[in-house]
Amino acid sequence: MAVGVLALQGSFNEHLAALRRIGVKGVEIRKAEQLDNITSLIIPGGESTTMAKLAELHNLFPALREFVRMGKPVWGTCAGLIFLADKAVGQKIGGQELVGGLDCTVHRNFFGSQIQSFEAELPVPELAAKEGGPSSFRGVFIRAPAILEVGPGVEVLASVSIKEGSAESESKVIVAVKQGNILATAFHPELTIDSRWHSYFMKMSPSNNEITAAGSSSNYYEDPESYLYNKQPKTDLPIYE
Repeated sequence: MAVGVLALQGSFNEHLAALRRIGVKGVEIRKAEQLDNITSLIIPGGESTTMAKLAELHNLFPALREFVRMGKPVWGTCAGLIFLADKAVGQKIGGQELVGGLDCTVHRNFFGSQIQSFEAELPVPELAAKEGGPSSFRGVFIRAPAILEVGPGVEVLASVSIKEGSAESESKVIVAVKQGNILATAFHPELTIDSRWHSYFMKMSPSNNEITAAGSSSNYYEDPESYLYNKQPKTDLPIYE
């Protein structure tokens, strides 16, 4: 049984590559019946309205909702986070259909347009405790959503600090959460060389623990600081310190 990556649009190839780095087989999912052959599912980043229209065209929403309801691990990144939210604001006229299951309210385009994309160092104590490596993660935010509110059963895994207007004061916005079988990130771990989020997701299914332990990169665990920051490809995105 493989890990499925919804391959309607967006960064599904990057997720498949990240899974290969930890020794896990990923398969592209485009039809409802393909969900029967996977143990867990990743819904990638992309253009959420376009993804929703394609999912509706292929009659995927009922099957996706059933997959979530069955308790199989599901991870949404960026647009995938919007898909999984019970409520989304800031949508285009007419809105879009959601899969739901994650007790939160998401702002679809919280951080602004494509040119306002950025990177930020995110404190990730839960990820570091489970997967080792640095206590922070370099999050890549591309026309990203943010989580405005979470329900009582939702665990916050990461937040980003933002400046309020021209003032020096800062506030924190939630960008990664976990609720039962659902993981969601507003940023794009698949666009970095750091595979800890993928390994963390795999371990949400008990049967996958041995696979991820065998497939994890020895280079990363032997020298995480060097592996992450010296070998990571350079980008042109601004850095939020």
